[in-house]
Order: sequence, then structure tokens, then C-alpha cells
Amino acid sequence: MSHAKFIAALTVTTALGVGGASAADLAARPYTKAPAYVETVYNWSGFYIGGHLGGAWTNEQWVNSANTTAFGDLAPGQGFRQRGSGFMGGGQIGYNWQANNFVFGVEGTISGLDNSGRVTNTVFGVGRDDQFSWRSNVMATIVGRAGYAIQNNLLYFKGGYAGVNNRLSVVDNLPPSTGSGSQTHWASGWTVGAGWEYGITRNWTIGIEYNYAAFERQTYQLAGTAAGTYTFDAKPRDIQWAVVRMNYKFDAPVIARY
Repeated sequence: MSHAKFIAALTVTTALGVGGASAADLAARPYTKAPAYVETVYNWSGFYIGGHLGGAWTNEQWVNSANTTAFGDLAPGQGFRQRGSGFMGGGQIGYNWQANNFVFGVEGTISGLDNSGRVTNTVFGVGRDDQFSWRSNVMATIVGRAGYAIQNNLLYFKGGYAGVNNRLSVVDNLPPSTGSGSQTHWASGWTVGAGWEYGITRNWTIGIEYNYAAFERQTYQLAGTAAGTYTFDAKPRDIQWAVVRMNYKFDAPVIARY
């Protein structure tokens, strides 16, 4: 082989070797994955609607403020206080926002309750014949909520407006004449409460809740058969209730951690 042919063969061999090494170097480069999707947290965000059932306790108070007739045995400044309890149930609708573990929301409720009572006056007056009765039967709330979520568990506080439909009646049974009267008012007030909610599925949640509400004083005009007025300042001093709740939560954008 001539000297020129030897140099040419050596050049080709070297080039092939360098190319093979370069290919090997490319094949050996490590593969880098994209950031992995780790895990979704339970999603409390979005609209929900549901119902509640439990018990309620009402402290009712009424005081005579203007007795200008012979109707009734209570003089101004005299009155009664009574406690009544019963079942309550209704529905709720609301919306939640979630930021990491913190959950904020607004909620409205409407409930029916059968808290009532009756008092026969055996303390004041001569005839002791007044029969007073009262009833709180419908309550509504509009509240804000703030809570902390630990996966499927949500612990929260709530507070805002409360209103209740309250009725006061009296019968003065003193034969041969009988006087009677009644009036109903919507009493406004405030409420606070706390609860625990648990996500049993993606869309269904259950929970328990306790609430306290206090209300304003209203003037009730209980007119009798005699001319004039029989006027009381009355109010539900407070209503407390404890309920079991169930909600259907509509799907919302998924909250994820990376």
C-alpha cells in the first residue's frame, strides 16, 4: 500500500471512531422528567345546597308596658319569662372559597321550628285568669363562614344576621266577658355558631353544628274587648339550636399541590 492510501484509510477510521463516540455520548445523556403531579386535596370550593334537622331552645320574655284598661291582670312592669323547646328543620344554600387549607364562605338558611309555651297568670292581679301563649315558628339566617380544612374535615365558625317570626297572644277569661288579642312580629338579631363538616364523597358532605342567636325587643299590641290598649314589650331573648346537616356540593375547579 502506498503512503498516500495509508493516510487516507487512517483518516476515515479516525472519523468513524469520533462519530461513534459522539453518538454514544448522546445516548448516555440522562432523561429529565417534568414536575410530577403529586396529590389533590379535598375541594371545598363552590356552591352547595342541603338540609338540616335537629332541636331548638327559645327563651321568651314579655313585660307589660302600657295597661290602660281593666283588660288583663298585669300592671306595667310586670311580665313573664319562659323557656320552650322542640324540633327544627330546614334548608341551606351557600358558596365556599378555598385557599390552601383556609375556607371562607357565605350561607343562607331557612328553618321551621315549633318552640312555644303557655302561662296562666297565678301571680299578679285579682282574677288570676290571664292565659298567655307565645310561638316562634320560622327563622332565617345570613352568615359568613371561616374555617380550616384538613383533607376531608372542615372546622368552621360562622356569624351574621338572624331573624325569627314571633307571636304573642293573651286570653282574659273572666265570665261573663272574655277578652283576647294577639300580634305577630318579625324580630331581627344576630347569630354566631360553629361546626364540623366531613366530605364523605366528592360531592356529598355531612356535619354537625351549634348556633346561638339573640333578638331585638318588639312592641306587641294585644287589644281586648274593653276600650284601650294592652301593650307588651316582648322578644325571644335568645334561641339556641343544634342540628345535623347534609349538603350536596357542586363540582368546582380542582385544587392541587405540586
